[in-house]
Amino acid sequence: MVLAFALSGCAHRNTARVPAGRVPRAQRPSVPPTSGETGLASWYGHPYHGRRAADGEIYDMETMVAAHRTLPFGTWVRVVNLDNGETVDVRIIDRGPFVEGRIIDLSHAAAQKIDLIGPGIAKVRLDIVSAPEAPATAPVLYAVQVGAFADRARAEQVRADMERQYGTAQLVPRQSNPTLWRVLVGREITEDAVLRLERQLGGEAEHCFVVRLDNLTERAEP
Repeated sequence: MVLAFALSGCAHRNTARVPAGRVPRAQRPSVPPTSGETGLASWYGHPYHGRRAADGEIYDMETMVAAHRTLPFGTWVRVVNLDNGETVDVRIIDRGPFVEGRIIDLSHAAAQKIDLIGPGIAKVRLDIVSAPEAPATAPVLYAVQVGAFADRARAEQVRADMERQYGTAQLVPRQSNPTLWRVLVGREITEDAVLRLERQLGGEAEHCFVVRLDNLTERAEP
C-alpha cells in the first residue's frame, strides 16, 4: 500500500454471482480508512463489460468494482469526489487507468454513486478501507509503462529500443478498439528500484508511470 501511494506519473516531457465465472464479493472488515492518493478518477463500461478482468473474474460494470495500477486485487477503497463530497466504496479487480494523471477507473455503478457519469472525470481522494493479506508466494513485480500505441510495429520498435537500453521490456495488449499495445520496461521488486527506473525513463519518454505486473494479464507477446 505504501508503494501504491508513492507512485506517480512522470512530470517530464513528454481499466455477485459465481456461476458465470465471477468470484463472490469479499466481506469488508470494519477497518478505519487510511487517507492516501489524490488525482483524477474516470469510469469504464462497454466494451469491457462481460470481459475477464485482470484478477480473473468477469467484469460487471453494475457492481462496485474498480481498476487501479498498483493496489493488490481485493483491496477495498473509499473514493471521495473532491468536487461534491460524494463517496463510494469499491473493490479493486482490474488494472488501469493507463492514462497519465488518472489514478482509478470506476465501474459504471460506482461512477453513478459519486456523480461522475456526466463529467467523465473528477478529482478524487482514495482512502484504503481494507486490504487482503499478502500471500507468502512470489514477490510482487513492477514495471514502468512508457507508452501505448495503436500501431503494433511502432510499439515493437519502442520495446526493442527499451530492451537494448534497460535489459527488459515487453508488449502487453490493452483490449480496446483499436487494440493498444502498451510498452512496459523492467521487472522490479523494490520500491527504490522501480522509482529509480521511473526517473531514468522520464527523461526519454513523453509519459511514463509505474504499473504492477500480474501473472494473469501482464504477459509478453510473442
